[in-house]
Amino acid sequence: MKEKAIEKLKSEMEKEKSSYIQVVGKFLLQQVEIIPDAAEKVLEKDKSIMKSLTAMRKAAEKQKVGNMAVLSDDEGFAVVLEYFGIKRKGIPQTPVQAGLVEERAKTSADFDVSLEEFLR
Repeated sequence: MKEKAIEKLKSEMEKEKSSYIQVVGKFLLQQVEIIPDAAEKVLEKDKSIMKSLTAMRKAAEKQKVGNMAVLSDDEGFAVVLEYFGIKRKGIPQTPVQAGLVEERAKTSADFDVSLEEFLR
């Protein structure tokens, strides 16, 4: 199922060259890798990256000030997750934060010192 979800996302990303489709598509590919039921949600027939962007636009319009309607990365990705019905418990909220968590894990794993070494 995971492979089919990845295939569906990549297919839409190849078809639609918009940078927004690419960013949201990469985000969703990450979610499929780290959240067990995300693949099932992405595979729903009526769900697409393009439609998730429409959901983001509608959410931004609710916060519109004058002629501007803007969402932060966190808000935008939260809308995408809500659109697809993907729940994230204990997982960083954005790809940037996810990257920081992975980088911290690499850094802490590379640093290995025992108390005995300091006492010598």
